[in-house]
Amino acid sequence: MQDIRDIGRVAIIGAGLIGSSWAALAMAHGLNVSAYDPAPGAGEKFRQAVERARLQLAELGLANTGQYSFTHDLDEALHEADFVQENGPENETMKRELLVRLDAALPAGIIIASSTSALLRSTIVADCRDKRRVIVAHPFNPPHLVPLVEIVGEDEAVVARAVAFYRSLDRRPVVLQREMPGHVANRLASALYREAVYLVEQGVASVAEIDAALCNGPGLRWALMGPHMTYHLGGGEGGIAGYLAHLGPSQERRWQSLGNPSLGQEVQRRIVDGVAEETAGRSIAELEERRDEGLLALLRSRKLVSE
Repeated sequence: MQDIRDIGRVAIIGAGLIGSSWAALAMAHGLNVSAYDPAPGAGEKFRQAVERARLQLAELGLANTGQYSFTHDLDEALHEADFVQENGPENETMKRELLVRLDAALPAGIIIASSTSALLRSTIVADCRDKRRVIVAHPFNPPHLVPLVEIVGEDEAVVARAVAFYRSLDRRPVVLQREMPGHVANRLASALYREAVYLVEQGVASVAEIDAALCNGPGLRWALMGPHMTYHLGGGEGGIAGYLAHLGPSQERRWQSLGNPSLGQEVQRRIVDGVAEETAGRSIAELEERRDEGLLALLRSRKLVSE
């Protein structure tokens, strides 16, 4: 297994939204990138996305010294790669087949990091010859701006090297002690969204007001500290122990009142109509631009309360 200091070339397998973002981040840290995607027209879309992301990273003071190439030939993309970031479709059969091809084509010791939001690592690596070097490395979109990378692996040395690699890209790896569908962050997001949908279903508030309640309330604190640290401060001088002892029962009562909605046609219609009202005619591209501008401002000013 190579030292992370020997990583100079990253193969990006799957060059869509996530792959182009990974590519821009790697290049911003001086690494060269070889990108692969079999889809017609993928090369031009990749180049445009990379250039947009590189401009954003330049605003954060990153040098953008790495170079990139794009190919429709998988073997060409893997040639002389020191690390592989796989971003294929979220389809178990396709993912398993792709990982087998990567495992067979690469020299021993090269880490293969698979981006999957919900698939289990044990399932997608089942057919690989060298399973130990294949890890899950799941980012949050867009990965060139959002630091989180969730890592699942079986070999401690491989995981440690992957953690060191992502830290060298200024990411924040979170290593799972065991695999779980949705990992950590998507499970938290899904739990929150289930309740947001329930509130719409029950007519408690509009889509826009539910979004506003999160963005202007707990969302601000959650950008600085997670739920456990937030409640640690909520416990006053007693900290989290005091909170759990005195306010734990009220938390349990709220849990019992949480909903379990169904995404039926009527609920979907309310959500779609509510989002249309909230977006006020702005396109997806416009909303993405506003989101990324906000993320850049947040990253420039963000100071974590705890690491």
